[in-house]
Amino acid sequence: MPQKGPASANRVARDIPMKRLAWDEAEPGHFEVDLVHHCGLSPSGQYVHTLQMVDVTTGWSERVALLGRSYLVTKDGFERILARLPFKIEEIHPDNGSEFLNHHLVRFWKEKIKGLSLSRSRPYHKNDNRFVEQKNSTLVRAYLGYDRLDTVTQTNLLNHLYDHMWLYYNFFQPVMRLKEKIFVATDKPVKRRFDPAQTPFDRLCQTEAIPAQNRLELEALRDQTNPRQLRQDIYHLLDRLFTLPNADLTQSEDVFQTLLAQQPVAGFRPTLSADGNVDNSPFPSELPTFPQPLLLPFAPKGEDCPVTLSLE
Repeated sequence: MPQKGPASANRVARDIPMKRLAWDEAEPGHFEVDLVHHCGLSPSGQYVHTLQMVDVTTGWSERVALLGRSYLVTKDGFERILARLPFKIEEIHPDNGSEFLNHHLVRFWKEKIKGLSLSRSRPYHKNDNRFVEQKNSTLVRAYLGYDRLDTVTQTNLLNHLYDHMWLYYNFFQPVMRLKEKIFVATDKPVKRRFDPAQTPFDRLCQTEAIPAQNRLELEALRDQTNPRQLRQDIYHLLDRLFTLPNADLTQSEDVFQTLLAQQPVAGFRPTLSADGNVDNSPFPSELPTFPQPLLLPFAPKGEDCPVTLSLE
C-alpha cells in the first residue's frame, strides 16, 4: 500500500491557520489545548488521556480525563469544560493532532460557540503551545507520573480528582504572568519581568469577561472552601487512584460509563457529615450553575470534618 503523501494529509488542518497565541494577550478566552497520554510503557489498546485547556491571559486551567480519544469522548470532555467554565471561549488553539482537527469536532465547535476562532500550532513547534505544555508538567505529570491508566473506574476517579484540582488551582494558587520583555546586549539577550502573583480567578475578576452573577457565585464558593482540607482531599484521591487495578485483558471496558450524560450529576448536593448531622447552611438553596458538572462538597474554612456526597 503506498504511503500517504501531502495530498492525503489532514485536509481539515489545511483550512485552519497556524500561529502562536500572543503571550501578552489582554482578553480572556484564548485557550491552548493539549492531550496527555497515560499509556505507561506501551501505547497499545485503549487508555486514559487528560484533556487540558489553559487560558493565556488569566492562567485559568481545565482538565478532564478521557478513556480513549475518539470523537465521542473528546466531545464529552469539551462538554464538561463548557458546562462549568464561567467565561466565554474566544479561541481554541490545539496542536495538529487528528483528535482535535477532524470534521466532527470542528463542526461541534462552530455550532456550539458562534464566532469562535480556531487556530493551530505549527508542526514540530512544541513551544507554540508553551502555556499548556508547562501545565501538562506541573498539573498532570507531577501528580500522575507516567503510569498506565486504562479502566472506567480510574477514569471516573481521575475526573473527581480533577474537579478538586479545578477549585484548588483556579481559586487558591497564585500564578505569575509575564509583564514585559526587554532585549539587552548581554549574555542573556532577553530580560523578563513578571507582574505580582495572583490567582487565575482574581485575574479573571479584573476583566469584563466574567458576568457579575457568575462572579458572585464563585466568590461564595471560594469563601466557603477550606483550602487546607481541599489539598488533603486531593492527595487522598490520588492515593486511592494508585490502588486501583488496571484493565483485565479478558474483559472489555464500557466507555459509555465515563460519559457525563451517563452520570447523575444534576442530583449532587454538597453536604457535610459532622457528628452524624448534615449541614447545608453554608450553601444557598438554589445552587449556582457554576461550577459544573460537579458542585463539590468542600469543608468550610476552619473545619477539617469528613466529607460525603448525598444524592437527593
